[in-house]
Amino acid sequence: GKRVAEALCIAYENYNNVDIRIARIFNTYGPFMDPKDGRVVSNFIVQALKGDPITVYGDGLQTRSFCFVDDLVEGLIRLMNSNYTRPVNLGNPDEYTMIEFAKIIKKKVLSNSDIVFQELPVDDPKKRCPDISLANKILDWKPNIMLDEGLEKTIEWYRSIL
Repeated sequence: GKRVAEALCIAYENYNNVDIRIARIFNTYGPFMDPKDGRVVSNFIVQALKGDPITVYGDGLQTRSFCFVDDLVEGLIRLMNSNYTRPVNLGNPDEYTMIEFAKIIKKKVLSNSDIVFQELPVDDPKKRCPDISLANKILDWKPNIMLDEGLEKTIEWYRSIL
């Protein structure tokens, strides 16, 4: 679906002689995420804050990368202000296994939650990590807010609403 949408944008650009921008957005997190949205960051934080078991799917060795929302917005603004009209990956290339990430959340929240494992969904990818070399080259962009700082802001917000 995403690739088809990109192809449609390029066709629309050519047919109508308009400017387009295509951002490929990777896992983004931060304050104001819906606590029930089902994403790993919100799930783990909410589970840890409530003292519920932290649910990891599969063996927990699949990897994800996490980009703080402020960094993503900066990348989107730079892309919109550029003349580049082909797909650009925006995300943070630092990878964490799900088991590592669960332990990071547990430690930052000071939670006694157990980490429990459930069956891995069939369509769950083993790795999600953006190559942001193009964004760095054409937009002079890379994430500046590392996971530790971003999680502090995000956890603080979740504490305030739970």
